[in-house]
Amino acid sequence: MEKKGQYGTYDSMVTHHPILCIIALSVIFIAIDPFHMSPIGGREFKPVKHEVAPYKQVMESWPRDNLSRLGNHGKLEFVDQVFGPESLEFDSLGRGPYTGLADGRVVRWMGEAIGWETFSVVTSKWSEKACVRGVDSTTNKQWKHEKLCGRPLGLRFHKETGNLYIADAYYGLLVVGPEGGIATPLATHVEGKPILFANDLDIHRNGSIFFTDTSKRYDRANHFFILLEGESTGRLLRYDPPTRTTHIVLEGLAFPNGIQLSKDQSFLLFTETTNCRLVKYWLEGPKTGEVEVVADLPGFPDNVRINEKGQFWVAIDCCRTPAQEVLSNNPWIRSIYFRLPIPMKLLAKTMGMRMYTVISRFDEEGKVLEVLEDRQGKVMKLVSEVREVQGKLWIGTVAHNHIATLPYPMANQ
Repeated sequence: MEKKGQYGTYDSMVTHHPILCIIALSVIFIAIDPFHMSPIGGREFKPVKHEVAPYKQVMESWPRDNLSRLGNHGKLEFVDQVFGPESLEFDSLGRGPYTGLADGRVVRWMGEAIGWETFSVVTSKWSEKACVRGVDSTTNKQWKHEKLCGRPLGLRFHKETGNLYIADAYYGLLVVGPEGGIATPLATHVEGKPILFANDLDIHRNGSIFFTDTSKRYDRANHFFILLEGESTGRLLRYDPPTRTTHIVLEGLAFPNGIQLSKDQSFLLFTETTNCRLVKYWLEGPKTGEVEVVADLPGFPDNVRINEKGQFWVAIDCCRTPAQEVLSNNPWIRSIYFRLPIPMKLLAKTMGMRMYTVISRFDEEGKVLEVLEDRQGKVMKLVSEVREVQGKLWIGTVAHNHIATLPYPMANQ
């Protein structure tokens, strides 16, 4: 009897099932990604399942702005004068807006006669030659310079002292006096380890400063990998000025982003961008220390800001898609999908993701009071913050080179 050779079975499989072999080899090639051709090429990519509410449940109950009122009635302001104005703030004298830019500066508007002036920088290493790139500041040309120049994100004025507190993505929590200048670092480490991605902040009446640290694994230049992995190493931190110490309030958060104290300061709200939700943390009362999800959102939230009535405006990059939900619930699919040698823009387009701006107003219980949309991206494609000030909504963006405004309340309300 003739014996099969050592490789006889393998040869037979290749001969009779070539397509299966090609598929198997392709999967192995993609999993290994030896030439780093994928969007995650060369990185340790460890996707996990998201804690996100079901897509159908959220979208069926979410109110829509079928008139796209933000897009049709909003106004572009300061086009190509500000670069990635993430957060917008006004001082006690009503001057502003102040905003942090992608080139590392905090600037303020001084009126038509003067225009924008540099108010502060977050490091003495900052220089115009090294950091200023104009409209290119919001492109990937700036990313390699951010660690040097800084990237100021959340801004808050202390109402009594006039000091401006800054959450910088690379330099942590800082403060600068009412006259501006180089900001002073307050918190760069917690429990002996660096704060990798300070994002937003708010100031309690007792002087404590609550702020978010978005990830212990990825900095801002690599923030997209936080979303792709679904990793939850983010934290809510508190800085105590009298002792100059920083404490962990909450940890295990999935891209904690914007933060806002309530009007009576009995609780604070923060957004979890990866999990598409608005979360409440109780500071006082019988629920002190408890965490509640108050709203599941149709897209990816950024900052949250309060108005004079104690209601909350949330900036949302909309919208989630059914395909994106499949990826969220199946880490193994994500592990393969994002190793495909295809540009990220095309992978996102394949999932049906075409982002546009939604801004929503909530009450303290998380009830949706109003939704304004810009479905065509006429005034804002990607949004970071909404401030209701002086009869207007002021709308910031980390991604574009302008601010948007909208008269508010609107005339037909």
